[in-house]
Amino acid sequence: MIKFSVIIPVYNRPDELKELLESLKNQTYKNFEVIVVEDGSELKSDKIVEDYQEDLELKYFFKPNSGPGQSRNYGSERAEGDYHIFFDSDCIIPGKYFEIVNKRLEKEPVDAYGGPDMAHPDFTPVQKSINYSMTSFFTTGGIRGGMKNEKKFHPRSFNMGFTKEVFGKTKGFSKMRFGEDVDMSLRIIENGFSTTLIKEAAVYHKRRVDFRKFFKQVYNSGIARINLYKRHPKSLKPVHFLPALFLLGTIFLLIFSLFSLYFLIPLGFFAIIIFFDSLRLNRNIKVAFLSIIASFIQLTAYGSGFIKSFNKRLILKQNEFHAYKKNFYK
Repeated sequence: MIKFSVIIPVYNRPDELKELLESLKNQTYKNFEVIVVEDGSELKSDKIVEDYQEDLELKYFFKPNSGPGQSRNYGSERAEGDYHIFFDSDCIIPGKYFEIVNKRLEKEPVDAYGGPDMAHPDFTPVQKSINYSMTSFFTTGGIRGGMKNEKKFHPRSFNMGFTKEVFGKTKGFSKMRFGEDVDMSLRIIENGFSTTLIKEAAVYHKRRVDFRKFFKQVYNSGIARINLYKRHPKSLKPVHFLPALFLLGTIFLLIFSLFSLYFLIPLGFFAIIIFFDSLRLNRNIKVAFLSIIASFIQLTAYGSGFIKSFNKRLILKQNEFHAYKKNFYK
């Protein structure tokens, strides 16, 4: 039986951690340890962890704030399992997750894997709409768990696992504040390790609870894409330019709509596509309407961050630290 080490970085989210630990408690496959790394939180989770000491093989560490990547490394350095599994603290894990992963890895061993995310039935309409915008083909091209070629999948940190050998050779996550999980996936592949997507190993991912926080999160992801390009030149694909083109096209159409409302037709057509696709998937009219808002936020926020980073890193030639010292590295 494979021994898993579950590593969870947490920052000021004790209530979310409680839900995550409760879902781990109810797993059908029990051969795993849980390592919680508190990343300098003011709202500590130590009391929550104490409540689950009898139900889980659980370790808790508190350290100064250094970001999620370095906190995951801190946990990996103290892990005893064959595979190091990473979840974000705002995830809930279905009961058969480890049973599914164990069967797949015993049948088809692989150095690293990832799984998709989905919305729990109890999530709020806003959370479900955000989940739609982050997983829909019309907003992300299906690159976050819907791709056909599983062997080219880049695992993300909300649902990611790799062997202790991978950690030993790559030395874990970089010091990037955003995009560190994609950077890790690229370095895993560059070091000759194999990766795969296990579609059945999905997690419930709450993401951000309001549109303002969602905008900031996706905006930072747009910034991270150029930073990733500077580290991994072959990683930038045509699909990554689409949100920026969408943003510029939207601005163009809104300006010219002042002279003719016909210029709003493309935006209206896109909104209709999003509405009916979300309605088909979620079977909820409110979620379908909110999915329009979430999709516009997702595309324009990512596009804004992408354009800003393109200007700072590629045109002005600023390095990563100085370009984002105020935003990320203070």
